[in-house]
Amino acid sequence: MLRLSHLTELPDDFGECVVTIGNFDGVHRGHAALLREVVDRAAARSVRSCAVTFDPHPLQVLHPERAPQLIASTTTRLERLAETGLDAVLVLDFTHELAAMTPEEFVRDVFVEGLHAVEVVVGGDTRFGAKNAGDVHTLRELGARYGFTVEVMPDVGEHHRISSTDIRSALADGAVDVAGRSLGHLHDVRGVVVRGLQRGRELGFPTANLGRRPEGMVPADGVYVGWLVREGVAPDDPERRMPAAISVGTNPTFDDVPERTVEAYVLDRDDLDLYDETVRIEFLRRLRGNTKFNSIDALIAQMRRDVDQAREICRTSLDTP
Repeated sequence: MLRLSHLTELPDDFGECVVTIGNFDGVHRGHAALLREVVDRAAARSVRSCAVTFDPHPLQVLHPERAPQLIASTTTRLERLAETGLDAVLVLDFTHELAAMTPEEFVRDVFVEGLHAVEVVVGGDTRFGAKNAGDVHTLRELGARYGFTVEVMPDVGEHHRISSTDIRSALADGAVDVAGRSLGHLHDVRGVVVRGLQRGRELGFPTANLGRRPEGMVPADGVYVGWLVREGVAPDDPERRMPAAISVGTNPTFDDVPERTVEAYVLDRDDLDLYDETVRIEFLRRLRGNTKFNSIDALIAQMRRDVDQAREICRTSLDTP
């Protein structure tokens, strides 16, 4: 998949395309359905498929006080977009100048003259252009004027429309299983393993600490079960993706962890050296909230129960949200 940051990077032989537009935060099931439609329609026309997205999120520029915490980093978002089979993704730098473009200016400059779009596929709630003045009706009018067709995709969801906002809410509540079902894949965060206080090792459960600011939305404080995935390790290596018990928070039993951390104990392994490796932590299910224990022995006893429960869940899991 071509990853472009400016229209001038488009290859001369790119040709015409079917295009869509959106923030695609998390690349959830609704996004995936729309993107598959783009790919299929492009294949039927023997043209390229392309998605247009933005970085940073528009609200981070226009209304930073209202900007959402993003489900996934730009790197992860692009990886998920590539998995849909798209030929190209254009990541536009969202600036005040871009935000000031009228709907017609945006369509003309980006879709028509830039990407040579023959068809635009969008969701029914799509808005674009200055002050979000453009909608599906606007897009159809412009399509008739500039010579491209418009396809509006229905919402995806059994009982209600899947949205990034609802997924963020689920993660904020610790409901990673609910978020995973809407995403269509396990929610994850990514970071480099750093040296922490090594308290887990002292307690018999050595953990990989992702540091202060892992990429991706960190769910609510608590203990989770999931997987640790080592990037840069061959996909068929049995030590690439390993079951783990995961702790998120400040460890309230102790008073010397001022900032939230994400730590993962790979089940039944005390021989791993993961320092300085980039890893992803995949969240399958929340086991419990954080508790302040009255003694170290009580904490260790609960950690053993957590690990036993995590081991059983991983053993019986179908590895799906």
